[in-house]
Amino acid sequence: MAKASAMPIRPVIAILAGALLTGASAYLLAEPMAPHFIDRLETQASRAIARAGGSGVTARFANGVGSLSRHPLLSGGEMLDEETRAKVARAVASIPGVGGVTWADGTLRAESDEPSYQPLHCQEDVEGLLRTRSIRFEEASSALLPASRMLLDEVAESLRPCLGSIVAITGHTDDQGSEPGNIALSMERARVVREALIRRGIPRDGLRASGVGSSHPVEGLAPSDPANRRIEFSVIRTEPLHPTPVDTPGAR
Repeated sequence: MAKASAMPIRPVIAILAGALLTGASAYLLAEPMAPHFIDRLETQASRAIARAGGSGVTARFANGVGSLSRHPLLSGGEMLDEETRAKVARAVASIPGVGGVTWADGTLRAESDEPSYQPLHCQEDVEGLLRTRSIRFEEASSALLPASRMLLDEVAESLRPCLGSIVAITGHTDDQGSEPGNIALSMERARVVREALIRRGIPRDGLRASGVGSSHPVEGLAPSDPANRRIEFSVIRTEPLHPTPVDTPGAR
């Protein structure tokens, strides 16, 4: 009788073991974005910043709307030289679990040994498109207005002949609201534009998004002018190219 009563227990044990395994897996998958995980990253980042000589630098593991993020925003340390800033960013980026590192003043990456860049003709093409129109967003939001989505179709077409180059996308705001909030909003808008260009066939690895808040108003405009809410593009090449008629006006 003992053997007969023991037989049904095995399936029950198997079910319980499976449930425990499923629960553990779900916990492990959810763990990277749990608050204690971010707390641990913040502690490790503080130590890494100190070791790298980043006096006054802090790392915030949250996005523009305050949600937890593995992509830290570095701020402070305005008096540090570029070499130290690069060292700090690399130190934080080397922490297991950390994603891309961004500086709050708009510097996307901290590489200090980048080559000298030269502008391409696409710069003029894009500026021509944006001379009388601008990429606009809903107020205090990173949601593109419908007309701006159509404008981005044209921008993508203008950038296509220069694939292989680096396209810097810089977000700007007016000076309404706090500057940390303006920087976060301008960065988020630049990222939205970057993703929109990727969907239109522009390679991700050639796009660099940054946000500078209200620190660079349009020349001749008051910092509070709504026209300062804009996206600017810089098209640069990373290796020498043979000039062509389209790159060199007047060439044959």
